[in-house]
Formats: sequence, C-alpha cells, structure tokens
Amino acid sequence: MKSISRTETYNTTPGQVFKCIDDLGVTGMHMTQSSMMMMGSKLNLEFLTENHTGLGSKYRWAGKMIGMPMDFTVEVTKWISGQEKIWETIGDTKLIIYSWYRMHLIVTPMLNGSKAELSISYEKPKGFFNKILSFLFADWYCKWCLKHMLGDAKIFLQANRKVLNES
Repeated sequence: MKSISRTETYNTTPGQVFKCIDDLGVTGMHMTQSSMMMMGSKLNLEFLTENHTGLGSKYRWAGKMIGMPMDFTVEVTKWISGQEKIWETIGDTKLIIYSWYRMHLIVTPMLNGSKAELSISYEKPKGFFNKILSFLFADWYCKWCLKHMLGDAKIFLQANRKVLNES
C-alpha cells in the first residue's frame, strides 16, 4: 500500500474547513467535470444513503475513462464532525490505476485559522496493463486529486467568506 498526503492552511475555523471538504459538491467536482487529467472523461456521482455526510454515508462513482469502465462505491468509515473523516472503496471496484483506496482528512486549529491534511492510500491494481498505468500515473493522479480537493475548498471558502461568517 502506498500513501500520499498534502496539507493546506485556511483563514477560517476548523468546522468551516471540515464542512467544506466533507461536501462532495465542492471537493468532488474535479471528477465530475471533463479535464485533461480525467482524459476528457467525467464520472457521475450517486448518493446511496439518505445522509450525504457522516459515518456510514455511501456514494457511487461511475463512468468511463479512456474508454474503460469505472464503477466503485465509497463508504465513510470514520467521521468526527469538524475534525476527522476516513472514506474508502468497498465491495467490487472497477478502477484503472488502483484496486482500492482510502482517503483520510484531519483538520486542526491554528493561530488565525486551520490546517487540513488530506491523504490517499491505495493498492495497485491487478492485471498487467493496469499495473503499468498505475506505475506511470497513480502518484501523479493522487497529487493532482489532493491539490484540487484542498484548493477547491480554499476557493469556495474565500468566495463564501461573508456568508459563512454570518452563519
């Protein structure tokens, strides 16, 4: 198993940072929009539980990337509001550069703001072709994903600072 992490600082409370990163409408956007890193493809997001956040929430990503089907379910296995979240793939997965992954978020207070550390741990896929793709692209994709998730959260928080401060 391999892990890659990234840290970002924010000029707002840990609770606001956690809530933002916990919202797939903010941090999952990079997978639902066509981009070079997604090879011009995008995935569809389907919530499988009534609760979209919190312990036990589940969602499914499905679509195609470079003509290959992707279909995987993710479940939140640890959730401490405002502090920590762990989510990982469950069941049968159709992934290209991983066979399984887990993401871990920890948000901590800092002087004048918060720090968020986000990591991806993954196992390499089976099959010769997918192993080659994983060797070439998995770390690169992980870094891109972490950068977008934390960066999109920062953009959202800055754009909505006034609204968040009033609530």
